[in-house]
Amino acid sequence: MTRKAVVLLSGGLDSATTLAIARESGYACQCLSVDYGQRHRAELEAAGRVAKALGAEVHRVIRVDLAAFGGSALTDPAIPVPRAPSSGIPVTYVPARNTVLLALALAWAEVLGAQDIFFGANAVDYSGYPDCRPEFMRAFERLANLATKAAVEGRPLVLHTPIIDLTKAEIIRRGTALGVDYAITVSCYQATATGLACGSCDACRLRHGGFEAAGVPDPTRYVT
Repeated sequence: MTRKAVVLLSGGLDSATTLAIARESGYACQCLSVDYGQRHRAELEAAGRVAKALGAEVHRVIRVDLAAFGGSALTDPAIPVPRAPSSGIPVTYVPARNTVLLALALAWAEVLGAQDIFFGANAVDYSGYPDCRPEFMRAFERLANLATKAAVEGRPLVLHTPIIDLTKAEIIRRGTALGVDYAITVSCYQATATGLACGSCDACRLRHGGFEAAGVPDPTRYVT
């Protein structure tokens, strides 16, 4: 029987590659996207396209309103998205977002009887978010195996982070080899309603630089 895995799918480049890796590894992929109050819905719409294109068995979108707390340029329209790199942890960090996303994935995995979660966290070409670090991922996996009925009864969970140590160029090369169509993904922090990327935010800079370094044409649709 094919093993089920829950794959967190944002609609961006990293999560699309992670889904392709999970599929290539033989898992029946149950994709989970979270509408957490982010600035735009373009990436959620992209997640639907990616899930369909990469053969996800199921794709669910659930709502958790982190915008009620604010504290991030991605959830509070009063905080502008920076147009230049900054020192320290940037204002695009969303407090506890990855903890919340993984907790939701864990809950669904336990209901499904799945022992595997795939998450496209990256600790190399990223913006310095503390909840993208390998130490955090290992700590969450330990927590999951202390907190769940499934683990206590002998069905431990494995948290897969297959791109965590890859550069953006390496991620793009891997995804390209697996047939990912990056033209249908959206990574921009402030994309338009139709999914056009701004070209100036941190996510856009990292994405475009990755395509250049990989020697792969950038299929991103930019505003200008």
